[in-house]
Amino acid sequence: MSDVTLADAKAHLSELVERAAQGEPVRITRRGKPVARITGIDREPKPIDLAALRALTDAMPLQSEPARSWLRSVRDGSRY
Repeated sequence: MSDVTLADAKAHLSELVERAAQGEPVRITRRGKPVARITGIDREPKPIDLAALRALTDAMPLQSEPARSWLRSVRDGSRY
């Protein structure tokens, strides 16, 4: 477990949360004394229902024109 000052924790909160999510607990100190600890949460990954995913993608309508043509027309239209 690593110690981080409160000022550093404020400046680098996203990094500390990521470290905790990876399994490394982080202890936050104020004036050298521990005041808080950030730890990750154990979460079970939700299984993917492949049949539901296939049904969703099969229900989606096909595009009338290729994405390349559509994107080109949007880009050209916004320039002028």
